[in-house]
Amino acid sequence: MQPSLTIHWFRQDLRLSDNPSLYQASQEGRVLPVYVLEDVTNPQDEMGGASKAWLHQSLKQLNDALGGRLIIERGDPLLILLSLAQQYGANKVQWNRCYEPWRIARDTEIKSALSENGVSAESFNGSLLWEPWTVLKDDGTPYKVFTPFYRKGCLHSAAPSLPLPAPSAETIAAPTEQHTPIDDLRLMPKLPWARQMLSHWQIGETAAQQRLHSFLEDSLSDYKNGRDFPARRSVSRLSPHLHFGEISPNQVWHAAQAAPDDKNRDHFLSELGWREFSYYLLFHNPHLPTQNLQMKFDRFEWREDEAAFERWCRGQTGYPLVDAAMRQLWQTGYMHNRLRMVAASFLVKNLLIDWRKGERWFWDTLVDADQASNSASWQWVAGCGADAAPYFRVFNPVKQGEKFDKDGEFTRKFVPELERMPAKYLHAPWEAPLLVLQEAGVDLGGNYPKPIVDVKSSRERALAAFHELAS
Repeated sequence: MQPSLTIHWFRQDLRLSDNPSLYQASQEGRVLPVYVLEDVTNPQDEMGGASKAWLHQSLKQLNDALGGRLIIERGDPLLILLSLAQQYGANKVQWNRCYEPWRIARDTEIKSALSENGVSAESFNGSLLWEPWTVLKDDGTPYKVFTPFYRKGCLHSAAPSLPLPAPSAETIAAPTEQHTPIDDLRLMPKLPWARQMLSHWQIGETAAQQRLHSFLEDSLSDYKNGRDFPARRSVSRLSPHLHFGEISPNQVWHAAQAAPDDKNRDHFLSELGWREFSYYLLFHNPHLPTQNLQMKFDRFEWREDEAAFERWCRGQTGYPLVDAAMRQLWQTGYMHNRLRMVAASFLVKNLLIDWRKGERWFWDTLVDADQASNSASWQWVAGCGADAAPYFRVFNPVKQGEKFDKDGEFTRKFVPELERMPAKYLHAPWEAPLLVLQEAGVDLGGNYPKPIVDVKSSRERALAAFHELAS
């Protein structure tokens, strides 16, 4: 008797190990692996350029791991899945859940339509440690503050599942005809920027496991303090691998749990908790990417200053740490976490430009662009989100540079115009004597810009505006 055939629909789970849907399907018979690049209707939901470039490489790695058996299509998932089920005689379609609002609504429709056409459908949790509806306060309402969410909610819920093994190769069914080649998806941007940006990364499931192992071996012991210093290699850089599902949070959680029981391990695990909280906020607040969680901010009058926004995007603000951060983003598709806060604070509070414009730029240029984390973090910095930084918290880019990049190793790397500046003046070059500037080869307003705003007066302007809002 021919064993049953189940379609596993890959989405943000581009891995073979600890893939609940794929594993379960392989236990019941043969598996037909499918990836569908969806044509989204809302431009807000379309992947940015950096994400598309990463996805292109990740799909190639996944296809290789599957022995070239990954079926790739582009279009309406429902129509494609129904067609493939009929073509290959599959009686079931399975996938791991996604949590963006539009995907939740679409998946519900797909389940219903598949069932009406005689194809059963089932979904699994392959992306989160705790799904949003499983962690609630005693009164049944969702948490709004991270610490009780994580400490009282998550850590007192069922422990994250132990990782599952990869399915055996014999269970993976081969396609009987040619489907869409990966290159035909046209995910790689035509700009040479994309290939330069990707050169900083190893992509795919194997690379993700190696990155995790390297972090735990070499960097975890310095994580709690070192993670604030952008020149140090004290952060995991796992975020894009987690976003695309090349590694699961369960795998990261349990691997970290095996590390020594100290403050560094616990702090790292709590950062995984922040990722969970972002998804939690998005699930319980579907308009998180576009609407202020604190409605009073709807009255806030943001400045329209396209020239200033462009200078921020290009790393030409005249504040070296901000510029280094923005150039790191453009060159590598990544920005150190502390610098994300500094750069975002500068845009929202010193320039008074709407956080949604910054969120869109990060969405297009980050390889770990994640609708939940990106929007929740921008609202946190702007002061309008849940558990947000208070409006009067404004990151001073000069003091942040002097504290977290004192010798300028990171700043000089990404702002080579200031490479010869003495550390004393590196983060405020406009304060340097003319002779010092000349000896360093720095021409303010020439080869390096003068400050776009005065950090002190722009902070006072922001505080006055926010105070008016709060009154």
